[in-house]
Amino acid sequence: MLEEYRVTGRRASEIAADIERAVGEGLLEPGRALPSLRELAAELGVNPNTVAAAYRLLRDRGVVETAGRRGTRVRARPASVARDQVRIEVPPGARNLADGNPDPRLLPGLGAALAAAAARHAEAPALYGCSAVDPDLARTARARLEADGVPPGQVTVTSGALDAVERVLAAHLRPGDAVAVEDPGWGSLLDLVPALGLRPVPVGLDDDGPLPQDVARALDDGARALIVTDRAQNPTGAAIGPERAAELRAVLARHPEVLVIDDDHGHDIVVQPLHPLAGATRHWALVRSTAKAYGPDLRLAVLTGDPVTVDRVSGRHRLGPGWVSRLLQTAVVHLWESGAVDPRAVAASYSARRDALVRGLRRRGIAARGRSGMNVWVPVTDETGAVTRLLAGGWVAAPGARFRLASPPGLRLTVSGLDAADVEPLADAVADAVRPSGPGRFG
Repeated sequence: MLEEYRVTGRRASEIAADIERAVGEGLLEPGRALPSLRELAAELGVNPNTVAAAYRLLRDRGVVETAGRRGTRVRARPASVARDQVRIEVPPGARNLADGNPDPRLLPGLGAALAAAAARHAEAPALYGCSAVDPDLARTARARLEADGVPPGQVTVTSGALDAVERVLAAHLRPGDAVAVEDPGWGSLLDLVPALGLRPVPVGLDDDGPLPQDVARALDDGARALIVTDRAQNPTGAAIGPERAAELRAVLARHPEVLVIDDDHGHDIVVQPLHPLAGATRHWALVRSTAKAYGPDLRLAVLTGDPVTVDRVSGRHRLGPGWVSRLLQTAVVHLWESGAVDPRAVAASYSARRDALVRGLRRRGIAARGRSGMNVWVPVTDETGAVTRLLAGGWVAAPGARFRLASPPGLRLTVSGLDAADVEPLADAVADAVRPSGPGRFG
């Protein structure tokens, strides 16, 4: 039993509220094991099913997690505290390589696009009852998806990639279900999964994306969904090629009921062709965000998938927000059709900085990785020490803990704020801050 705190309550809601309050007040610290169902039921004089319901409520709220034979424990970090909120303050004069933002110099101006949206609104304002997806956006997005080999499917729109992923997961899974996720992977996604009451299962990856043997093991163990980043993987820069896509499809063929979500946030900032897993199973979704190429504040992502998935997401969206602003949809169509972004030029700019940094680090014995996108991953033995030493040298790196579940320590360096003259001084600083690590897989 808990020695420092005595749980109270007779109903499941009362027991859950008491434990959640104790966690919030620091009376039950992170990692603390909770009593077994029978122990707490005997202590409170209630049925074990009541305690089970209370623990289920706490798990759904992201307060506790089930750790197999280790029982139920208070989460190491509440689901409401996002990884990127645990940030390093950037001192005056330091260079910030930790925020993961695109280079503002490569983002298009929005004046003409917003003016075009305003002009169209003046002629035909979007009112209640209008279609949730602008027909021009649906047509243009579908054509671009088909050009990249994405299977046919209806198009809908969400407020960014994470919003889309959340809605797809909620449409198919229930609290307690396991989700296979890349490790290291997108920190916001690693927060979202447990916040939904789902259980993340780490899958290792190399430069070509998720390792087939890890995916097979996760699915064989009961994972009901797999989330992959097709290219510009955050934080490692991995990109799925045709051979790896074929291997992963072969694994998925043995699990046709698994939900597969492709994240293509790197669209229009990379040169690597898309090799999605879309269509490999019965239920699938592909999410394409506009954030990296056109601006995070647009808050718009295109989602396509199988009919059931898109219908469920669209229907639930109508009952909540209703639709994503048609003004923003019109603006995005204008940006696409006007050629406001030259994808090859943008990709070349990021590639030049990323590749130069990777080469510079490797010359110094640092096993850096960064095949695509705007990030470089640096394996380290002492994450905290490396971050601290880099900070002392005027560089702010993102600690790998933001992106890891079970994989080894590392640093993420975002190259979007670098100029060519920065590469060698940064490589020197990283070499001074970390010990050389051998090449290999990411966890």
